[in-house]
Amino acid sequence: MLTHRLPPQEKPARAVVLGSAGFIGAATVRRLRAAGVETLALGRAEVDLLAPGAATALAGRLLPGDSLVFASARAPCRNAAMLVENLRMAEAVCAALLGKRIGHLVYVSSDAVYRDSSGPLSESSCAEPASAHGAMHLAREVVLRAEFPGPMAIVRPTLVYGLEDPHNGYGPNRFRRLAAAGSPIVLFGEGEERRDHVHVEDVAKIVARIVARGSTGIINAVTGEVASFRELAEFTAGLYSPRVAVTGSPRAAPMPHNGYRPFDPSEIRRAFPDFRPAPWRDGVASVCRKYVHTPAP
Repeated sequence: MLTHRLPPQEKPARAVVLGSAGFIGAATVRRLRAAGVETLALGRAEVDLLAPGAATALAGRLLPGDSLVFASARAPCRNAAMLVENLRMAEAVCAALLGKRIGHLVYVSSDAVYRDSSGPLSESSCAEPASAHGAMHLAREVVLRAEFPGPMAIVRPTLVYGLEDPHNGYGPNRFRRLAAAGSPIVLFGEGEERRDHVHVEDVAKIVARIVARGSTGIINAVTGEVASFRELAEFTAGLYSPRVAVTGSPRAAPMPHNGYRPFDPSEIRRAFPDFRPAPWRDGVASVCRKYVHTPAP
């Protein structure tokens, strides 16, 4: 649950986005600047959190009163080595914050921290991850809360799609690239598992609103709407001409999350009554309209 510390008309002195070259970080920078918030964008080129002296370099960029958005991660975290690297990054941030009393911290986490459930997940659901990615984010949440004494908010997005996704993840991002290239879309199994998908611009809007209000607590960046991967693929294929085939394939592993992972969006509606995330059909269609496929040389 979020608690707002600032009135709507008040703006933070400055926002610093750590991980500004990433998918969610870059969208957040755009959103904050569009809202008139002075924003310092820090990517790996400016502060490499795995480099020696990272804490000192970050501390040198921070000012008292800053709102720091920590959106930097090696993701998806797939193994023990990546888990350790991500914790080293969090260690550098914690060390930097010990010497600089900023005004607000926002950590961009993941819905992977939650244990699977047969019903809709909420911010109060059990955080018991079953993957290295979820364990990484939960460990970073715990460390940041333990070592940063100031006001802090945690944003846990579900599956994120959008125009500049760097991972080509299974789902809307991969499906549109395949459809635009005229290649068939091959599903895991028959694509029957149902998931919530949220547009990256909506995640950025939530983060920017949290920065603007100095909010504290936890919020899930979700839509409350589920769709099967088959539905997503068929819809995406229909947006391109000629329409590509959508086919199933044998599964090489068990179906993730027992095939169903819904979310309760009540907290977003309570915290930001005037905000509604894009329904998946509208969001996917808007991304596909903007995407231009460039053939490989």
